[in-house]
Amino acid sequence: MSQAKKSELAALLGPTIEALGLELWGIEYAPSRSGGLLRIYIDHAKRPITLEDCEAVSREVSASLDVADPIAGQYTLEVSSPGLDRPLFEASHYARFVGHDAKVQLVAPLAGRKRFQGRIESVDADTLTLIQDGVPTALPIADIEKARLVPRFDKVAPGTRRSGG
Repeated sequence: MSQAKKSELAALLGPTIEALGLELWGIEYAPSRSGGLLRIYIDHAKRPITLEDCEAVSREVSASLDVADPIAGQYTLEVSSPGLDRPLFEASHYARFVGHDAKVQLVAPLAGRKRFQGRIESVDADTLTLIQDGVPTALPIADIEKARLVPRFDKVAPGTRRSGG
């Protein structure tokens, strides 16, 4: 799906999602022969996303999509929380998670590679800087195909038990 189509969908659906007190985090579309999958990520700044949030957004967004019909053909709508390994779509997302680890895949190779992983050091309108193996690596945001946070799970302290065990 082109960036222009994602922007069109965000402009169409964003106000509906915001009216429910939620944030449109991002949009993904995966076409297939039997239709496609339109995945909408929603977020809330102060609390986790609930199943009820996803159901409410799905109902409202479905109605908007039926009226506007912005995607040709059949597709399945999925509304989801970004989760712990949340995808990052915009410069503001990278800025919100400075200091966190991320995996980034570029559209075309940079210095012979397309995949990078490291701590988000800084971001400006055009460039994401990751610290990978102690070295700053500047990645053009326009060239990022996909990016996700890497969740970090603290080790269980010695002498404590995990539940269920």
